[in-house]
Amino acid sequence: MSHEIRLVTETELRKVVSLDLEVIDCIEDGFRSLADGTVVMPPVLSMALPQINAEVDVKTAYVPGLDGFALKVSPGFFNNPALGIPSLNGLMVLLSARTGLVEAVYLDNGYLTDIRTAAAGAVAARHLAPENTKTIGILGTGVQARLQLIAATLVRPVEEALIWGRDAEKADRLASDLRAELGIDVQACPDRSELVGRSQLVITTTPAKEPVLNADWLHPGLHITAMGSDQEDKNELDPRILGKADLFACDRAAQCEILGELRSALNSGDLEDIGNVVEIGDIISGRKPGRRSEAELTVCDLTGTGVQDTAIATLTLAKVRDADTGTIVTT
Repeated sequence: MSHEIRLVTETELRKVVSLDLEVIDCIEDGFRSLADGTVVMPPVLSMALPQINAEVDVKTAYVPGLDGFALKVSPGFFNNPALGIPSLNGLMVLLSARTGLVEAVYLDNGYLTDIRTAAAGAVAARHLAPENTKTIGILGTGVQARLQLIAATLVRPVEEALIWGRDAEKADRLASDLRAELGIDVQACPDRSELVGRSQLVITTTPAKEPVLNADWLHPGLHITAMGSDQEDKNELDPRILGKADLFACDRAAQCEILGELRSALNSGDLEDIGNVVEIGDIISGRKPGRRSEAELTVCDLTGTGVQDTAIATLTLAKVRDADTGTIVTT
């Protein structure tokens, strides 16, 4: 019996999948499923390659009720820009949850990962950032810096944004691009403490191995989403921040203990254990409360989960079928 597999390139995917409320809702549903205890999601297979300044992550998850499950390979080779090619690439394979047969291969070069990561940031903002968030601060100037701001504007009434980067020219350039794209006031801000002080929502998007956000800059009514720490040697937040937070949430506690900001706070002793750590899925499902007041200090640690990959991969298959795009291979 023959079987059809749909091969879809990054160019084709960009035409049918974009960062919008449908994708944000899709990722939110994935987190909700993760909270009910039926999802099968093994630990991330993470391979650091310091000798060549690279890393490779492999993620997957089975979500009952979805027709397929994704297997995602995400390499980051950080010397690539010197060769004139992007640091991040990779692909996703979507398999049938009924037969295990390959349904689709997305040659996305990390595009779907970028979109689902930004959508997760929007989910965190939707449930944890103050309702009256007018100013967003972004630490970082890469792809996620741009996408996280775009995603946040879809769920909060943002009026202005501040961007900090180690490279001031990159920060200026990104601010100019986003100002034109979003139609809001976006400015580069060379002073991180000022950026935090003026913002109700701060998103860290760096590969930092030493904190870029200091606990001395905190103020009531602030939400922080940290999404850069996804390896054992990364750390964006001063560990004291987690101890000071009124609410600390993460995408998956067991994963953040190993790869995220939670790991740093446990190692430093600023958190003694994970007893008060809340997973974002529990907040979405109503099992645990989220932000209780506009004055609370809240933090969310996002390391990226396989359930997000399965969610975006499943949504994508429906979209590419509707658009009749991609190349059909018969095996």
